[in-house]
Amino acid sequence: MTTDHSSRSSSTDNSGADSTKLEGVFAELIPELQRAIKKAGYAVPSPIQEQSIPHLLEGKDLIGGAQTGTGKTAAFSLPLLERLSKSGGRPKKCTPRALILAPTRELAAQIGESVEVYGKFLHIFHTVIFGGVSQGRQVKAMQRGVDILVATPGRLLDLMGQGYINLNKIEYFILDEVDRMLDMGFIHDIKKVLREIPSERQTLFFSATMAPEVESLANTMVRSPVRISIAPDEPTVDRIAQSVLFVDGGNKNDLLAQILKSGNIGQTIVFTQMKHVANRVVAKLEGHGLKGAAIHGNKSQGARTRALEGFKDGTYKVLVATDVAARGIDVDGVTHVVNYDLPVEAETYIHRIGRTARAGAEGKAISFCSAEQRGYLRDIEKLLGKPVPVNESHPYHSEAAKHSTEKPPARGGGGGGRGRRRSGGGGGGGGGGGSKPRSGNSRNRNRRGSGGGKGTHSRPRQGNRER
Repeated sequence: MTTDHSSRSSSTDNSGADSTKLEGVFAELIPELQRAIKKAGYAVPSPIQEQSIPHLLEGKDLIGGAQTGTGKTAAFSLPLLERLSKSGGRPKKCTPRALILAPTRELAAQIGESVEVYGKFLHIFHTVIFGGVSQGRQVKAMQRGVDILVATPGRLLDLMGQGYINLNKIEYFILDEVDRMLDMGFIHDIKKVLREIPSERQTLFFSATMAPEVESLANTMVRSPVRISIAPDEPTVDRIAQSVLFVDGGNKNDLLAQILKSGNIGQTIVFTQMKHVANRVVAKLEGHGLKGAAIHGNKSQGARTRALEGFKDGTYKVLVATDVAARGIDVDGVTHVVNYDLPVEAETYIHRIGRTARAGAEGKAISFCSAEQRGYLRDIEKLLGKPVPVNESHPYHSEAAKHSTEKPPARGGGGGGRGRRRSGGGGGGGGGGGSKPRSGNSRNRNRRGSGGGKGTHSRPRQGNRER
């Protein structure tokens, strides 16, 4: 599955060959990419793809603002693959030519999947590295040489410090979901990476939201960039039907079970603020006969992968997630998002509800609001510029929560251990393989946040932490 959402088409001619007619900028790409796009089932580029790809093929820097689910992964993957394939040459040991940074292991893995899908008929090698798994196969992949490196910041810096990655030949630097990277405290890691890569490069900068600090960082990295923004004045997807249900905290589990049993609910992602709450929600749902799985930073990479795969294949109807773990989850067919806890930061609400209504589908976002979280709802509505519609037609409605004037609680207090892959079938394994214990400096860095070490997370901005 790719992380991109162009229009799908699956027509074939009488001989069984794919006769899909590609439209727009897709029709101008090299034949190998066109073939891969057809095989993936796409035909019509999304707006950000149509607007971005021509500029990127010309080598221009870009600042892209787009909501999740708009197809931005293909918007940068396709021109990157074309430019690399045209320049030729074999990858050098430990020296990638393109670096893609992502905030979480899940997003990094899905970007890697897209590179593999679209580069299927090209001789381009890539690998994905993140924490939470042994570095053995990641190191072997780098030593064999890759053209494209997809990485989370922490594991990247770890391997650079050990001498396994050299960034002095980077020609293409892509940062995806920069707003989330800043939320997770990766600003200093990004600056460390910037010091190691050549100033002469093509830089692509993508962010779902463009807060002042994001804009400021972008301006230090790009030169005469093309700016593309998709629906900048619409912070939520029009196709998502939003509602808020006022409920006392002690009734949330029963209300969630009632909603999930209502009969018109499909695949659902439930968001909690804290990791132990995610585990507790799964246990409570099982008591109601509902099968679900939790995904958060305290889960091993294997457990997270199994939970996500089980959700994708329908084994689990419900995926209960924290924000850090859920970033980058891209599953077609998610019909509902439930905010069991409202997010501390209003912008996170946008990222959460963007998990549904993907690939042109419609979706619903249901938010529970207890008295102590009423302030969070006010912040969300201020960001949206309008109130979230209230649904009082449920047995757990709380007037106390609805009229609460409480202030929000005090705001205190990423993978793919894949081997080297050649796009088009070159393989690599999973994240196995032993490695020597890290030095004290590496361990300290990993505690600060390595993009997904087991039981670790980034040093977040206040209020955004997985607790």
